[in-house]
Amino acid sequence: MSKKTINIPIGSQHISLLEPVRFKFECENEKIIGVDSDVGFVHRGIEKACTTKFKFDAVGYVVARVCGLCAITHSLSYTASIEKLLEAEVSQKAKYLRILLLELDRIHSHMLCLSHTCENAGFEAMFMRIMGDREDIMEIQELLTGNRIQFDYISIGGVNRDLSLEMSKKISKKLKLVEQKVLGYIDEFTNNWSLSLKFKGIGALSLDEAFRFNAIGPLARASGMNVDVRNEIDYLPFNEVGYKIQTHSDGDINARNVVRLNEILNSIEMCENILAGLPEGEIFTKVKGKPNGEAIVRFEAPRGELMYYVKGNGKAMLERVRIKTPTFASIPAFSHIFVGENYADAPAILASFDPCLSCTAK
Repeated sequence: MSKKTINIPIGSQHISLLEPVRFKFECENEKIIGVDSDVGFVHRGIEKACTTKFKFDAVGYVVARVCGLCAITHSLSYTASIEKLLEAEVSQKAKYLRILLLELDRIHSHMLCLSHTCENAGFEAMFMRIMGDREDIMEIQELLTGNRIQFDYISIGGVNRDLSLEMSKKISKKLKLVEQKVLGYIDEFTNNWSLSLKFKGIGALSLDEAFRFNAIGPLARASGMNVDVRNEIDYLPFNEVGYKIQTHSDGDINARNVVRLNEILNSIEMCENILAGLPEGEIFTKVKGKPNGEAIVRFEAPRGELMYYVKGNGKAMLERVRIKTPTFASIPAFSHIFVGENYADAPAILASFDPCLSCTAK
């Protein structure tokens, strides 16, 4: 059989990638032999707006609009940067409530990714099932913050809403229901051919390649790399509430699914521990002054390390805000994984990356 080389684009308006990015595949018959990526379709100018249109105490609400899936992580990363510059003290209760929202963000984001993995595998019923179950987490977030997506919950010095005993009981009840559903997903992703055996060995990234391409987040942990910002920072007491790193060694689509499922279970455990052991005290501490100097803060977003650089000059308007998002950092690893795979597997591989170009096109 003669070999025929063709070029095939996927994105930015492709059924498996409704995001402002395009991968250009060079294929030899059905095999992908070369990949080029273009992430320059959208630029919203958020960083510039944060230094020209908004005062520093409003920027936390602006950067929450970078992404609807990890809004809490963005607003918290910025807020922690400002608190670092102002040497602000945050109560232990506020720290616990911040972790609660961070982990809820992780749960609903991972559920969205897993549902799209099912959809791209042709398992529409499982896609609808996970998306329906995800509503329980969205309802918890709305109960806590008043909103389903753009929460505006984090403020400089603490959080904006307290947690009552009645709310805590409702949330705990819903979390237990979600936990049982996730255990059911694990059974499906382990034993269902469409979601497990079909994708074992497909889209694999070895541990050496993960180091070479600087992979982060679940993508790296699925290849056996013990990297998670929650292990490395002291801004929030993750170890006090039951955080455990989740890894796998295979590095393929199935491994990435398993890591996310296990992270959901750990996040649920952390949320339940917070509800059971929430410290007493205030949720907000008044902070004075204007930021002066430079600060860098990192948090583990659902897709990996999110980094904020903030520079203040003692004025109400900041001098610089720089955001490094996990998807942008992962593009080299994404592109490498496609090479050597069948083009027919590209949508499933892509879904397992869980790319968020809303973050990247900030």
